[in-house]
Amino acid sequence: MENYFETVTQAVAALKKEGYTLDFNLKGECLFCEHYNTELSPEEFEIDKVFRFEGETDPGDEMILFAVSSSKYQVKGLLLNAYGMYADSASNTMIAKLTKHTL
Repeated sequence: MENYFETVTQAVAALKKEGYTLDFNLKGECLFCEHYNTELSPEEFEIDKVFRFEGETDPGDEMILFAVSSSKYQVKGLLLNAYGMYADSASNTMIAKLTKHTL
């Protein structure tokens, strides 16, 4: 897990310069990009980088940023999610894939 940005905004800007231009959201068993109406199942993408941001005073500020890519679809994008009690729900398969990169 990488951690050399002070803010989520800095990390997102840097990763977009590296070509991670799509915005993904968790949607049950997959990552979903609304702009292109694209769904990626856990076996269709790789997690390239992970950045964790901890809220100094507010647990609601705790975020995790994943830089993901899919060689199958030739796409790169970002998944930004809260963690802990504020995390979005996801399938067990998706949670297992994401969790192995955050420990």
